[in-house]
Amino acid sequence: MAVKIRLRRMGAKKAPFYRVVVADSRYPRDGRFIEEIGTYNPLTDPSEFKVDAEKVQQWIKNGAQPTDTVKELLKKNGII
Repeated sequence: MAVKIRLRRMGAKKAPFYRVVVADSRYPRDGRFIEEIGTYNPLTDPSEFKVDAEKVQQWIKNGAQPTDTVKELLKKNGII
């Protein structure tokens, strides 16, 4: 089972809001997930990114792979 840390799109049309979730890579983008570990709001200035750093580290240690976008956000905020 390939586990990914990725963004789940929420919010209205043209007003996206994302939740950072841990999910099996076979599930759809906005479908079933294992655990919610944070949020990301790109519409605020500056963009707002809140995540539980301990849970991110734990999931990565257990083999979860962040997607490219999530990896950049984590690096930008000094979590990895």
